[in-house]
Amino acid sequence: MRSIRFSRTTRTSVLGTAALLSALSLTACQSGSPAAADTSTASESRKPAGTSAAPAADTDEKASEDSGASGSSSGEPEAKQPQAGGTNGKSDNGNSDKGDGDGSRDDSGKLPTCTDANTELTVTSVKRPVNHMLLTVTNTGSKSCYAYSYPFLRFGEAQSVPPAVEDSRPQSVVVLTPGQSAYAGILTSSADGSGDGGYSTEDLAVGFQGADGSSAGGLVDVPLSPKVFVDSTLAVTYWQTEMDDALMY
Repeated sequence: MRSIRFSRTTRTSVLGTAALLSALSLTACQSGSPAAADTSTASESRKPAGTSAAPAADTDEKASEDSGASGSSSGEPEAKQPQAGGTNGKSDNGNSDKGDGDGSRDDSGKLPTCTDANTELTVTSVKRPVNHMLLTVTNTGSKSCYAYSYPFLRFGEAQSVPPAVEDSRPQSVVVLTPGQSAYAGILTSSADGSGDGGYSTEDLAVGFQGADGSSAGGLVDVPLSPKVFVDSTLAVTYWQTEMDDALMY
């Protein structure tokens, strides 16, 4: 009987031990699952923002869109550039036209120079101011012309032309339309006799200047009657549009 009891006791003990081991194993498995879940969550929480696959795809798509927008923007100004020969009122050299409306300009777009070929000259003595003469140039041509600077004068056999009165320089070049006149005042001699090398002559030759200050055209002989006395104070004004301006120096 003892032997039987011992066997039962032993069997019970073995069964109990097996049940205990099974229970411990089940508990261990259950406790491991939450631990694994916690580890995954912590790992995800430590990842830097934007490292997931979805944001990366968004970034690539946005970069592609930006690249496309940039390409279309850079091409747009070329489409808007004006074409040669457009209706901007100007030729390729920036000049809208070369005429002044009456056909008086030459092919270069400039007015011709007033010379002996398109003008007429007269000279007269005046009472005031004393020792002065008035030179008048009239445009006899069919086009307007430029009367540049001042006239070149040669009295008698003089080897040089008289200087210009610099205070009489106008603000712009005098333009003579057909039939219009310009004026230059001539101081022939000093009123107080301070001049030297004086002489009397009835010969006067007048020349014109070009835009560069050189002679333009030929000399025009303008006879003087009576003779005129000139000395070292001889001077001439620039061309003026008004007679009074020419005689004020």
